[in-house]
Amino acid sequence: MHYTHPVLYRDASLIAIHKPSGLLVHRSEIDRRETRFALQEVRDQIGQRVHAIHRLDKGTSGILLFGLDADSARAVSRQFEAGTVDKRYLAVVRGWPQDEGEIDHPLSRQYDDYERQPDVIAPAQDALTRYRCLARVALPNQVDARYPESRYALLALDPVTGRKHQLRRHLKHIAHPIIGDATYGKGQHNRLFTQLFGSQRLLLACTQLTLQHPHSGTSLHIVAPLAEDFAAVVNALGWSASLATLPEN
Repeated sequence: MHYTHPVLYRDASLIAIHKPSGLLVHRSEIDRRETRFALQEVRDQIGQRVHAIHRLDKGTSGILLFGLDADSARAVSRQFEAGTVDKRYLAVVRGWPQDEGEIDHPLSRQYDDYERQPDVIAPAQDALTRYRCLARVALPNQVDARYPESRYALLALDPVTGRKHQLRRHLKHIAHPIIGDATYGKGQHNRLFTQLFGSQRLLLACTQLTLQHPHSGTSLHIVAPLAEDFAAVVNALGWSASLATLPEN
């Protein structure tokens, strides 16, 4: 079966597509049962080899950038590693965080199941995320016996560093986990969103990337709308107007 992904940007060096939730970026030992991978699907879609530059978690939707040649991919990958790429994510979280804030919390290195863990555990790495609360809602559904209602918020997230699962781990750290996160979230809240809105995905999306073009040196700003399944939840919660006023990076 041939899959086609919306192309957000393309030139002679780079292509950015809108990755749906549930799609792995490339073949991985993490989920051996998966048969679909963005890398192969984009290659088949445009009829040429593409080179991975960065990763999005399987459950995260949004901007996924590939190089059309190895040199371009390496050049942009170095920008991600150096922390010079500005990234914007949107997330639906449990609870009502502050209007804005920073999560400055070191994160330990995470290893996939197939990776050999070192004998000496490295110290935690610095990790910083900035967030802004765009909208809040209280639903008349009792999930926790201590509270008669359930509170949720829509956040704009700017990860300054790029540690593995950083946003998911940081939001768990401040007790506002992302809805739909089976690893770091709360099952009862995830199930409520499935029951009320039919949502069965991680409500996290990469919506903006700003980087330096690897050859021209000009600033490249890529924007993605929310995927339909994410936008449906935002609409159902009455938050669409909040997105309309969201400034770009």
